[in-house]
Amino acid sequence: MLSFNLGPLAISVAHALMLFALATALVAGKIAARRRDVPITDTLFNLALAGAVAARLVFVIRYFGEYRPVPLGILDIRDGGFDAIGGLLGMAAYASFVVWRRPALRAPLAAALIAGGLAWGLTGGALTLIEQQAASLPEAQLQTLDGRATDLATLQAEAEGRPMVVNLWATWCPPCRAEMPVLEAAQNERDDVLFVFANQAEAAPTIQRFLDSQDLHIDHVLRDAGGRLAKQAGSAALPTTLFYDGDGRLVDSHLGQLSRASLAAALERFERP
Repeated sequence: MLSFNLGPLAISVAHALMLFALATALVAGKIAARRRDVPITDTLFNLALAGAVAARLVFVIRYFGEYRPVPLGILDIRDGGFDAIGGLLGMAAYASFVVWRRPALRAPLAAALIAGGLAWGLTGGALTLIEQQAASLPEAQLQTLDGRATDLATLQAEAEGRPMVVNLWATWCPPCRAEMPVLEAAQNERDDVLFVFANQAEAAPTIQRFLDSQDLHIDHVLRDAGGRLAKQAGSAALPTTLFYDGDGRLVDSHLGQLSRASLAAALERFERP
């Protein structure tokens, strides 16, 4: 399972585990502070904010070239562009400043950071197991817009084992529509990567009308008539983008709209040994 629905909200498992680690840190810090009768709630929230700002800032600096054409995209955190190491460094810097100014918070902050770190480590292990369960290529049967049957394994074999980006989308989904030009540009720029666009449960004429109306020229547009591909991949919401290496193993996934920067960051997974 890569994502799940919580009422009207779609949440990725990775983000849910991160929130769990943050909640654990807040609870541990408050308990430790109560024993020493020192206020810490605001400090803990500021610590989380410092980590988030630092994580975003480092990500933007790393991929500034991708944000340059649309500078306002820097403020749009819906693309999920955060740097984990930058966030940890930001939290460490803020915590160091706080304990220097207020030594009484040293023990509660240490308890919060240790508890949060342990929770993150344990949930990170759980996430790794989840990703391993969804690591192989889904076997769902797909159709081209002219009705020919195919599947992801066949497409990757025909592409001589290139890494593959599989975008799960629908024409009625605003974030899907918004990210299509980003994916189209990447397809034109990266001939070493196979891009597949698996439409979820819509008719071929509907898909073709959308592509024509948006003047999109993308290859490998397929129909997942019953939504089986999304179910097998563990996706509960659209858009979801899956990244498979040349051996058909899932190496990354992204829930929600991709920006040029977040897509570039995900594609780097294909270049790591």
